[in-house]
Amino acid sequence: MKAFLYRWMIRLTPLAAALLSGCGYAYPDPPSRPVAPSAFTRPPAAVPAASPAQVALGRALFNDTRLSGDGSLSCASCHQPELGFGDGRATGMGIGGTKLKRHTPGLWNVGFAPRLFGDGRAASLEDQALMPVANPDEMGADPARVAARLAADPAMRARFATAFPEAPAVTPAAMARAIAAYERTMVSGPAPFDRWAAGSAGSMSPAAVRGFTLFAGRAGCARCHTGWAMSDGKFHDVGLPDGDTGRGAITGRRRDAHAFRTPSLREIGRSAPYMHDGSLPTLAAVVDHYADGAVARPTAPRRVVLTAAERRDLVAFLESLDSDKVVE
Repeated sequence: MKAFLYRWMIRLTPLAAALLSGCGYAYPDPPSRPVAPSAFTRPPAAVPAASPAQVALGRALFNDTRLSGDGSLSCASCHQPELGFGDGRATGMGIGGTKLKRHTPGLWNVGFAPRLFGDGRAASLEDQALMPVANPDEMGADPARVAARLAADPAMRARFATAFPEAPAVTPAAMARAIAAYERTMVSGPAPFDRWAAGSAGSMSPAAVRGFTLFAGRAGCARCHTGWAMSDGKFHDVGLPDGDTGRGAITGRRRDAHAFRTPSLREIGRSAPYMHDGSLPTLAAVVDHYADGAVARPTAPRRVVLTAAERRDLVAFLESLDSDKVVE
């Protein structure tokens, strides 16, 4: 009976399917016409301004192993620029070699995200900044003790005073502000797609152009990967069979079960492996998953019929979103 109902649900409008499923959510239909390249144009003002001193302090803290309980890890240990500000592992590794449950998310363009972490449990970069520090499995430190440790360093005290002259004390709140200021500078640079979208016809290969047509049209990728950062900032069930309920564990709502924040696709070619569990090793595997590998759940994405050539074209387009030069 469930299989019969599901087959009919995917033929109904998203609203009707949501009501029948009892979960209140279903993926929208692909756009009737392809989304125009101009919909992905970089905004003129990318991120909120912070002082150079705050950004410099944040960069120093991001790379400082004193933020971990045993002095072995920094934020940069797991967020490496050349790996899309990820770590290249299927799932992260915390203090003492602890294997973490989820894939380390990339940090490119996090300043555009309305909520942070795959499950959205942090409302801002400032909220997010010290959560890994305090997590006993990740960096295993007490932020107050970290602040005291840094305050004992005269050079670090001077840097905090320069960055925050109105309140020069070394505190967890000031640490979070500085790290967030640095993270907001992690804005990816121009990519071949941007030049093509601006009118330079030869900037993308014919395969990548065909891939964009699919991405923005029939394949339905642009339903969730919208705007310049190519993320709607919302939470969706990505159709993996694992038991991680993602956003649902935070909100307690059934409609949020298995939902994870849509990641930015900028620099996506540098941040393998993929998905919240790191289970898909390549972009080709990701495309295959959405074409024919998603589990049959009412909230999961609908499978899209794609030929082998179309799948290669989509991968070519995704690779065109990597900027020419990675800047730390």
